[in-house]
Amino acid sequence: MTTETIGVLFMAYGGPESLEDLPGYLSDIRHGRTTNSEVLEEITHNYASIGGKSPLLGITKEQAAKATELLNKNGVKYKAYLGMRHWAPWIEETVRDMLDEGIKKAVAIVLAPHYSSLSVAKYHQKVKAGLDMFHGHIDFEFIDSYHNHPKYIQAMVNRVKQGIAQFPEGEDVHVVLSAHSLPERIIKMGDPYQDQLFESARLIAEGAGLKEDQWSWSYQSAGRSPEPWLGPQLEDHVVALHEKGVKNVVSVVIGFVSDHVEILYDIDIKAQAAAKEMGMTLVRPPSLNTDPLYMETLAELIEEKAKGLLG
Repeated sequence: MTTETIGVLFMAYGGPESLEDLPGYLSDIRHGRTTNSEVLEEITHNYASIGGKSPLLGITKEQAAKATELLNKNGVKYKAYLGMRHWAPWIEETVRDMLDEGIKKAVAIVLAPHYSSLSVAKYHQKVKAGLDMFHGHIDFEFIDSYHNHPKYIQAMVNRVKQGIAQFPEGEDVHVVLSAHSLPERIIKMGDPYQDQLFESARLIAEGAGLKEDQWSWSYQSAGRSPEPWLGPQLEDHVVALHEKGVKNVVSVVIGFVSDHVEILYDIDIKAQAAAKEMGMTLVRPPSLNTDPLYMETLAELIEEKAKGLLG
């Protein structure tokens, strides 16, 4: 049994800690380009509506702590580190901290279940950039995706059932599963993102015992670039369901595992208001956040990857 500490780098997108952080946060997302005043005003309004900050950093800290607590029950010593792609603590600087603390072996995981070269791969590049920037070496094992992990799927199945249970028994309820959109060009690139999403959705629908006409798929929170993005967008999809006579909707976001502004504003406020205006009832079960099954998913994935480091 090794006595060496295995570092675990938990990575998430990042988010502003205050409204004053927004211009800098958006600038990083936009590769240094300035956000025009109209868009900045709109996004400021969205964050102000959910409390003036992103809850993501606090949730990620809790997830890392709980998953590492599970890992440290099995005899190998793990230490958690946090790195954000677009805000502090920056991934590159966390890699420096790991080097300073003498970490030689580590597992890196992005708190997003589905792989894309436009998302998860960017986090991996930042880890490597951190090693280059601070002239150090750590043996990293990367977890690319876990879209079909049985415990992640079961956790989402439980959310679907939790949402349906909020309606009277026997009531017709339609379930909409969704994830963040990406530009359509990823399909031409052969990127696995959409295929992984569809596999997750199928497994979740089967696990929840949904009939084919009882659920559907949509994307949410497309970016603002002029190129085409994957669809249908959730706001359009809800209108289409209304036109088909659907009155009750359960919205389950399978592409996000934590509360983001894309959930707390885009669904809980924006989509909710649109549904209400059409006379529909829209229910969203809570995000996974520190759901025990999700914590077990993370611990099992990390433990499996660490086997390659333990020799």
